[in-house]
Amino acid sequence: MRRLASAALLVFSACATTAPAPLHLSGAALGRRELVKRILPHNVRVFVMDGRDAKRTASGVVVGSELTTSGAQSYVLTNAHVLDTQGAKEPSLVVAVDHGLDSVEYAAEPVAVGKVPEMDLALVKVRGVTLAAAQLASEEELELGDDVVVVAAPFGRSLSLSGGIVSQVDRDPKSRALRMVKTDAPIGYGSSGGGVYSLSTGKLLAIVEGYRTAKVGFAMDQRDFSFEVPMPGETFAAPSSKVRAFLESSGFGRFLSEGTPSAQAALR
Repeated sequence: MRRLASAALLVFSACATTAPAPLHLSGAALGRRELVKRILPHNVRVFVMDGRDAKRTASGVVVGSELTTSGAQSYVLTNAHVLDTQGAKEPSLVVAVDHGLDSVEYAAEPVAVGKVPEMDLALVKVRGVTLAAAQLASEEELELGDDVVVVAAPFGRSLSLSGGIVSQVDRDPKSRALRMVKTDAPIGYGSSGGGVYSLSTGKLLAIVEGYRTAKVGFAMDQRDFSFEVPMPGETFAAPSSKVRAFLESSGFGRFLSEGTPSAQAALR
């Protein structure tokens, strides 16, 4: 997790089975509980290991799966900074898939890694499993003030939810393309790569990149202590348009096809 302190004591913290039917929301609107149940299977926990020890924990979102001549494989989107293995003697990557109270771990490998900070996204491949893929929203579906839910795994523990709204939409002043979005949904360490979903459509709006905290210091018994408090509206994420551009430029645009959010039928 990257951290960058400023003079104002602000800390910029970067957060590291068979697929169910795809999400279809035509017809009657789903309630929050049912919508969340459909969103959760798209999300996993990510561990960067050094031997048997977890060097870093993060979150991830399944964006595609396919059947190949060597078997099933799924693809998980997370942050590029999560995959830093510098200093590790026996580095490896593990993806944990939660099924209620049970969890299954799979070995994974990076297949596309963006350059930080311009493109803090990475795609990892998980062999031997077909996971439910999230449906990526279009840029037009993301609006300031939209209700959202963030699914992530703070501190590597089980998936958790936090809710809020889209609190800021940052566009390039020349091209008007989306560069970043913010939400006031609070997150914690290990939420890098978590999914930001629309509560009206269930689609993936963005991938969490980090959050900003205020550092609060105090003295007790002649000793200095400090703790960090997440700042409202300062959870920032890569918008769906950036995710789409990353997948296309990395040669995985096939997972963006409408109507194929889960396993691809053709063998590759």
